[in-house]
Amino acid sequence: MNSFGIKFKFSTFGESHGIAIGCLLDGVPAGLKIDEKFIQSELDRRKPGKSEFETARKEDDKVEILSGVFEGVSTGTPIAMIIYNTNQKSKDYTNIKDVFRPGHADFTYFHKYGIRDYRGGGRSSARETAARVAAGAIAKLVLAELEIEVLSGISEIDGIKSEIFDYEKAKTSLIYALDTAKEQDQKNAVLKAKNDHDSVGGVSRVLIKGTPKGLGQPLYYKLDGVLADAMMGINAVKAVEIGDGILSASTLGSKNNDAIRADGFESNHSGGILGGISNGEDIVLNVYFKPTPSIFKEQHTVTIENEEVDFSLKGRHDPCVAIRGTVVCEAMAALVIADMLLLNMGSQMERVTKYYK
Repeated sequence: MNSFGIKFKFSTFGESHGIAIGCLLDGVPAGLKIDEKFIQSELDRRKPGKSEFETARKEDDKVEILSGVFEGVSTGTPIAMIIYNTNQKSKDYTNIKDVFRPGHADFTYFHKYGIRDYRGGGRSSARETAARVAAGAIAKLVLAELEIEVLSGISEIDGIKSEIFDYEKAKTSLIYALDTAKEQDQKNAVLKAKNDHDSVGGVSRVLIKGTPKGLGQPLYYKLDGVLADAMMGINAVKAVEIGDGILSASTLGSKNNDAIRADGFESNHSGGILGGISNGEDIVLNVYFKPTPSIFKEQHTVTIENEEVDFSLKGRHDPCVAIRGTVVCEAMAALVIADMLLLNMGSQMERVTKYYK
């Protein structure tokens, strides 16, 4: 499906080498000040071609708001946004028109739909995530009204792990590195893979600050479940951890439990979520990206006729998709929290009567 959310819901459209990509965002409360410069600044963080650590494809990613905003304020009606593609090089993909690229969705899309757009992966391309960032920027504007902040950065590249998580520093890093001491080694790993015509994976660490207690809709729309769903829906993501994640499986309950005092929790192994509901602590996620499947080494594959062939890829691709992917993680986290805020408004009768009386 191409839509996400319940009360704060968005749908995206478009393909990598099509005319445009965009989104339709429904459920934005009327009266929200729409800061177009902020929305554009979020897209600028994700846009390609900013440095040697990213794809050489250059897109301005200039967003246009088509509806739902009047005199700088949301009207309560659907907000449509569009981003035109301007730097496609479809000829780079003619050699794979009938060939499946290993690690890509070409194979599965073709066998599901019986047809595929081979130009950069079409709908399955990470190009579509620009639309998610545009929608997420508006979600961030909603969260800002409640002093909720979503931050992220790269905590690991090619096995080189951060020991410090400095989210402010990450904003100024070309690779959004959280740890200055590890940044150069992480950069070197990306460039080495690039020069070797290969790629590397990485981990995005997401921090959500200021979330109130009570967000999440048990049993089947739990906050942690929906956050994991949102992250796993991002291209190249293979795993998600919340709080201590998999480390929780190798510790004792006496150590994993977050003891509670009058002024709050003594620790945050849970990552800010208990029973699928936010507990008021910081929400912490680790999002794991596989190496970019687009590499420039000769590979074995098959054609659409199932003929075995060797082929070499052309085009422009990120040597580490996690770098720009961390911005998408932020956007999706913001969209989930905005949705949960609106859903939570009717969870107690007292809140309903307070509003209507």
